[in-house]
Amino acid sequence: MTGPSILVIGAAWVGDMVMSQALFMALRQRQPGCRITVLAPAWSRPLLARMPEVDAAIDLPFAHGELNLGGRLALARGLEPKRFDQAIVLPNSFKSALIPAVAGIPLRTGWRGEWRFWLLNDIRLLDQRKYPRMVERCVALAYPAGRALPDPLPRPRLRADPQRLAALREQFALDPARPVLALCPGAEFGPSKRWPEAHYASLATTYAERGWQLWLLGSQRDRPVTDAIIERLPAALKTQAHNLAGTTELADALDLLAGADLVVSNDSGLMHIAAALDRP
Repeated sequence: MTGPSILVIGAAWVGDMVMSQALFMALRQRQPGCRITVLAPAWSRPLLARMPEVDAAIDLPFAHGELNLGGRLALARGLEPKRFDQAIVLPNSFKSALIPAVAGIPLRTGWRGEWRFWLLNDIRLLDQRKYPRMVERCVALAYPAGRALPDPLPRPRLRADPQRLAALREQFALDPARPVLALCPGAEFGPSKRWPEAHYASLATTYAERGWQLWLLGSQRDRPVTDAIIERLPAALKTQAHNLAGTTELADALDLLAGADLVVSNDSGLMHIAAALDRP
């Protein structure tokens, strides 16, 4: 059965992109034959590849916050031959709604945002009391305005790659037999969003004393934080800690989290990935 071709203008952050999988799942439940293409920053491709509902991805070649009007118009004109039936715009910005409008996609759905009344023709007014959670706001765009949401809501479920996990264990000399405590101590907006390093170190010490291995994950920017946590560990336990921050790609971190027995994380993209992998 063939369904509509839907272009989703994707989120700009890892956690939001993970939550948007609930929208993709809802679209597939409502229209089983639909084809879903996601237009999003290039970093999101490895994440989208782990979502079975996504058929294709198109890179959005602009920096976060960059308007680049000429580039967006050129990208929009390139989309016209693809003949999408609908666009669903997840970000609330003017520039995110510009591309599907210029491309002439007939149905353009999204929440009311900055100066885009003339860009969207299926514009929704958000009632934050009705949809307090972002996942509800994503899923609601899969249905006509006012339609009751499914209960329970679709829950993001990322696919892990067990073979890649085995290769990563070998690459970083990780013990496949010991239980794993994964620590994700970074946060996008600095110390105010982070649990203090001393608390992470105290927790890590407790689990290392029980024989667990410690995997510290994050980006290169998180390296000072992960270094500080390991520095606080007792000398005899430091060999059980593996500082992987800045040494792995996003897809690698996903597969490593799938191999963790317990994850302790700040409010970050890795937290959402761990949840979508059903890790404790």
